[in-house]
Amino acid sequence: MDSEQIQFTVQASGERLDKIIVAQLGTRFSRAQMQHFIRDGLVTVDGQVEKSGLRLKGGEQVVITVPIPDELSGVQPEDIPLVVVYEDDDLAVIDKPAGMVVHPAVGDETGTLVSAILARWPQIGQMTIDFRRVGIVHRLDKGTSGLIVVAKNDLARRRLSEQFQERTVEKFYLALLERTPPTATGRIEAPIARDPNQRKRMAVARDGKPAITEYEVIDRDFLDERALVRIRLYTGRTHQIRVHMAFIGCPIVGDMVYGFRKQRIKLKRQFLHAARLCFDQPTSGERLCFEAPLPPGLQNVLEKARQT
Repeated sequence: MDSEQIQFTVQASGERLDKIIVAQLGTRFSRAQMQHFIRDGLVTVDGQVEKSGLRLKGGEQVVITVPIPDELSGVQPEDIPLVVVYEDDDLAVIDKPAGMVVHPAVGDETGTLVSAILARWPQIGQMTIDFRRVGIVHRLDKGTSGLIVVAKNDLARRRLSEQFQERTVEKFYLALLERTPPTATGRIEAPIARDPNQRKRMAVARDGKPAITEYEVIDRDFLDERALVRIRLYTGRTHQIRVHMAFIGCPIVGDMVYGFRKQRIKLKRQFLHAARLCFDQPTSGERLCFEAPLPPGLQNVLEKARQT
């Protein structure tokens, strides 16, 4: 992989290394990217690799080696049809189907959203970011359908990422639960971490990262105590909605990981759909909101759930 070197001389004194880099390069890279550069030893101060918290005196020479993806290191563009809800020069909003993985991982190297967007918008491959996540700002599970926003350039990616970090993005989901929650509305604040006993699962844990989910029951006209709920996600932990719903004893229909071992309705995916997404356009600042209806397959499940 090729690389680009960025050099500058520190002018101020008493500032931390990470803050100096943010002030110098904040319009080009996100804070998370710059932290990765430091942790990976890609930042030197007067020729020495240093940590984020180093206090600088002024006059030091800082060099940042930025990796540049050359051939996307094995991630191949694939001509996969996409449902594009909206696009402009900075971003695209896509209605992702269930079954599509967002970015390549072990066992899911092809057929990903990254491969699809590289084929449709080749310029995304020029981003100075992990080649497996170019353009990706947030994720949806493989078995979750619905709205996801993709950045087309580095500046858009940074500004969109900051909105997610600052929790100004509005994310609403629809989910069919195996049981009706005890209250019509509720707020779940329960930290989530990797399950120490099953590393592919997540779990509510005291030492986990903060996670906040709100729900509202919008339809309970089903047999066997099921309920359709609207969920607002305030944080973006892995499997957050699925973990939180199972935590309150109301797992999602079709969830083979956190739900019932014996599913009462046969479904090859979890009944979870990203239905509404709102954020600020990264260049103009205009508030944008988008909605995606339930896929026909989930609509059919709703009708079946009223009868069984």
